[in-house]
Amino acid sequence: MKKLLLVAALSMLLATASRAADQYRFAIVPKAMNNPFFDLARDGCMAEAKRLGNVECIYIGPVEHEPATQVQIIQDLISQHVDGIAISVSDANAVPKVIQQARDAGIVVLTFDADAPNSARQAYVGTDNKEMGRALGRALTMVRPKPGTYALVSGGPAAENLAERVAGVREILNAAGWKEVPGSPTFCNDDMALAVQQMADLMTANPNLNAIIPVGGWPMFVPAAYKAFVDANRAKYDNGELSLVVADTLKVQLQLLKEGYANALVGQRPYEMGQKAIDIMLALKQGKPVPVITHSGLDVVTRSNVDQFLKP
Repeated sequence: MKKLLLVAALSMLLATASRAADQYRFAIVPKAMNNPFFDLARDGCMAEAKRLGNVECIYIGPVEHEPATQVQIIQDLISQHVDGIAISVSDANAVPKVIQQARDAGIVVLTFDADAPNSARQAYVGTDNKEMGRALGRALTMVRPKPGTYALVSGGPAAENLAERVAGVREILNAAGWKEVPGSPTFCNDDMALAVQQMADLMTANPNLNAIIPVGGWPMFVPAAYKAFVDANRAKYDNGELSLVVADTLKVQLQLLKEGYANALVGQRPYEMGQKAIDIMLALKQGKPVPVITHSGLDVVTRSNVDQFLKP
């Protein structure tokens, strides 16, 4: 009898250990937690973790765009022995060492949204950023076929994804005869209010500026300030002398587009990035092959189709 009880207890212990071994803790590390773009990646991560049942999604990052703080957070996650880390890289030159540390500790690592291709990361999931830049450029040429002058607003100067978008915009517009103004791109370091101020400064420095393209949604994430900028340039905007094509398609941006505060948006799919990041980390942890690059797609939105994207 005692032997049977011992066998039963051992079986329960092994079953419990097996269940524990099948539980995974995966972290999503955004560039900045005050950027609403990453809220959608968080939501996708949480939803997929709940669907899978044996995964915990940990969402943690710098409050503001601070590459050094992001590295420290990754180091903390390594010390906590998480199973996987997905990083939207603020500075591609700052993370290779810490990514290698995570890999050496047996942690799977991928990048999402912003890549660090020269690091030991195992996969990237997110936008084809060069193509996103091209899409922004093409959207402007559709809005305004006659070439003119343009300016770009970017985020962090060391962000690989943003540099690729800038290159994509330039590829299309320069080939179409557009001229980039001096001082472009500006770098707001994901500071939303600063992005709006930089748009105003570009207009002041270049009174005949014909188009502004923020390669991230920052200025529209502070809608009151953004609307004030557009209204201050309302005459030029309404008669087509000034065109505004903006990256991203968050709900606040779609509403601004519908109200006539932009000509076009080119959107990413951050919710899907969060979902796929979880799936890829799980596959890597289970020893399954995954694509090195997974692109999550783009959406081009104008006033003609904005209602489709505003549907609940």
